[in-house]
This record gives sequence, structure tokens and C-alpha cells, in this order.
Amino acid sequence: MRETAKSRGKRAQPAETERFRNLRAQLMEMLELRSDAGDDEIREMIHTLVLRGTRSAGISVAEQVELSEKLFSSVRGLDILQELIDDPGVTEIMVNGPDCIFIERGGQISRLPRRFESAEKLLDLIVRIVGQNNRVLNEQNPIADARLPDGSRVNAVTAPAAIGGPILTIRKFPERPIGMEELIMRNSITAEAARDLERYVKAGYSVIIGGGTSAGKTTFLNALSNYVPRGERLITIEDNAELQIQGCENLVRLEAKSANMEGNKEITIRDLIRSALRMRPDRIIVGEVRSGEAADLLQALNTGHDGSMSTIHANSAEDVLIRLETLCMMALPIPLHAVRRQILSGVDLVVHLGRLRDRSRRVLEIAELEGMKDGGILTNCLYRFSDERQELVRTGELKHTLKLVRNGG
Repeated sequence: MRETAKSRGKRAQPAETERFRNLRAQLMEMLELRSDAGDDEIREMIHTLVLRGTRSAGISVAEQVELSEKLFSSVRGLDILQELIDDPGVTEIMVNGPDCIFIERGGQISRLPRRFESAEKLLDLIVRIVGQNNRVLNEQNPIADARLPDGSRVNAVTAPAAIGGPILTIRKFPERPIGMEELIMRNSITAEAARDLERYVKAGYSVIIGGGTSAGKTTFLNALSNYVPRGERLITIEDNAELQIQGCENLVRLEAKSANMEGNKEITIRDLIRSALRMRPDRIIVGEVRSGEAADLLQALNTGHDGSMSTIHANSAEDVLIRLETLCMMALPIPLHAVRRQILSGVDLVVHLGRLRDRSRRVLEIAELEGMKDGGILTNCLYRFSDERQELVRTGELKHTLKLVRNGG
């Protein structure tokens, strides 16, 4: 019976896997002796190994090149994930164990027919990524955040916290920052609302951007920060440096650090906010508040740093304020009414983002903090997304216009 191409492929696959394992083992031995080898030297080692190891295998030049790239990615890149990292259409990579990989492309999530050779191989990759960020991942510290050289955000969870094998999630960001003009073209916001936000940011209105996971908060914060006047001194504070501030010469970027095995102490967002206040900032941008640093951010907003910005996880504009209240009260032993006074004094605007059923990211509400009523914070909705018209619609006018008047807006 004539052998089909499909049956030949099935028969050849174990041989290809074994060939890769043997060559990789040889490469790792060479790298142990040359731990300081650069990328060019490693590629030369791989080239020699592949030529020698496939001489009698009868594989094509294209297959040799593919094998070489696979070997390089396994020791320098991200193994089977490198191709996904290089693909600009992939926005999220979700590895739920060694044999379960999902990606997000164009807002749609799909599973890929690929897997890591073993849980150990996946764990080796995770440890390497985390180690490059000078962070530790072990049984005592099974959760770590990091970033890739291209700025992609990484979250990793291993045993004992992860039950079904190591978990790796990578959020990719575009090489070119997305500006407000592009968000308008994508119908994420209307041109009218964008013009108003430009006026407010330039005039020094402080903005908190809220939304759920993957709602586009960081992207929107990037776009909004481009409205900051060029002559101002701007300090950004993040867990993992992701913001892509454009056109600001007087820019200081600060990043939190975890404690490590070498004895380096933890540097928190709270530490960085307190330090930033001594750096003579005009504005402070905190990538995200998720715990006690909310109280320190409010202190900054109430000490002359108008026009500062941050993001927060929340399900609505009203929920942004509730989350801020909760986080502040967790950090400071002060009454709720005092926290609300601080929020009202420091925060001017709330922008709420969300994802619709078609997975598109939209601005759903822009609200002004108007004052106090019955002990609570009263908001004035300026824009709200209309389900009927499928766009952001003006619903009110800004009432606190003093900053606009002072800044010629």
C-alpha cells in the first residue's frame, strides 16, 4: 500500500521531536561553558549543530532554518510562544498549563493546536522571564508580574497556587502607541468628547479612568496623556512599566520592585508616590491603583498636582468612586465622610470604559464630580453611551469651569 503524505508526517513527527531534544541538549551543554555568549554567538553555535546533526537526515534548507529558529527561541526567545509574540495581530496569550494555549486576535478568543513538551519546559520559560525582571518565582512566591523586552505585560502563577500546571498570561501592546485620533476612528470615543477631554486635561483637571479587565484603560490613559502640555514635568509610576508617553521631554518613569533572594527590599507603588512628591512634579500618572496606594494618590491630588491621572478596576463610573473609597479606608483609619471629601477635592473627572458584545472597547461614560449630597458624592454625567445610537452622547455641561477659565479654556 502506498504511504500517504499524512502518514509520513505522523511517522516523521516523533523523529523531529527527538532531533530537536538532542540538539537542544547539546546546545545547553555548550552554553554552560559559554554563559556569557551573545545572540550572534548562540546563532553560530546553533548553525553548526544543525548542519552537523541533520547532515544524514535529508531535510531541506527551509526545515533547517525552521529548526534553527526553534532552537534559538527555546534558549533566548519564548519557545513556542515566540511566533505569537512576533504576530502583531495577537493581543493576548493565555497559557493554561503546558497543553492548553489560547490567544485573543481581533477581540476573538481561540484555542491553538500547540503545546509545550512538558510542564517543566513551561516552568523553565516562566522562571527565565521572571528572572530577567529581577523577580523571584517559587513555592513561597508562586505569583509574579513582569514584562517582556517589547513592553508586553506578563503574569505568572505556579504551584501551589496553580493546580493544573504553570499559568502564563501575556498582554501585548502595540509597537506604536494608539492616539486619540485612532480611538475616534475605531468609534471608541466621539470627536466631540475627545475635544472636551483635551481641554480639560490641558486645563489641569484630574482624571480617574475606570473599567473592567481588558477594557482598554492603559491604552486610553496613554492617549489622554498626550494632551499634557509639553513644558510640564511628568512622573509616571507603575507596577510594570507599560505607559508610552509621547512628546514629554521632562519625563520621569518609576517602577515598583518586589523583594528578591539577593536581599533587595520591596519598592511599592506607595513608596514611589511618596518619593515622587519630592521630585517637583507638575503631574503624577499612576498606572493603576489597586490597594493602599489609592490613599497616597489622593494625597498627591490634594497637594497641588492638578491634572494627575490614574486607572482603577471598576464596573461603572459610580463604582470607581466606591472602589476609591474602599481602597482609601483600607489604608487610612479615617471616617468615610473624610475620604469622600478628599476624593471630591482631588478628583475632577471619571471616565468609564467597557467592552460591548462585539468585543469592541468603548468609552461608556464621562462624569464630573459635582459636590456632596446627603453625605455622598454627587456626579454630573457629561457623556453616556447610547445603546440605541451605539455611540457616546452628550448628556450634560461641565459645571466646575474655574480651571478652564484660569487656563484660557
